[in-house]
Amino acid sequence: VQLQASGGGLVQAGGSLRLSCAASGRTFSGYAMGWFRQAPGKEREFVAVISRNAGTIFYADSVKGRFTISRDNAENTAYLQMNSLKPEDTAVYYCAAKWGVVAVRREREYDYWGQGTLVTVSS
Repeated sequence: VQLQASGGGLVQAGGSLRLSCAASGRTFSGYAMGWFRQAPGKEREFVAVISRNAGTIFYADSVKGRFTISRDNAENTAYLQMNSLKPEDTAVYYCAAKWGVVAVRREREYDYWGQGTLVTVSS
C-alpha cells in the first residue's frame, strides 16, 4: 500500500483544513487508518485513528471535539477534518495504515506511512 497525504497549508488560528490520505491498491478497506503529527523539535504523536469499517474511532485528547477522522473505502481515501485550529497544531501530519480489525494508537503497530503534509497555524 502506498499512501499520499495532502491538504496541508497555512491557516490562521480558528480556521479549518481538511487533510486527505489517498491509498493505492485494492485492499484499503482491510486497513485501519491513522493520523499522526510531528511538531518542530518534538516526537511524532498520535492524532486519530479509524477502524477499517469506521466502527471504531479514537482521538488524542488534544484534538477531541475539533478534529474529525473519516474514510471513504470506495475512494480509497481517509480524511482528517481539522476545525478551530490552534498554533500548537502546527506540525507535519502523517497518515498511516495498519492491516486488520483493531484500531490502535501506537505508532509502531502501523505497516505503511505516507510522506507527510505540513500544517502551519498562525496566531
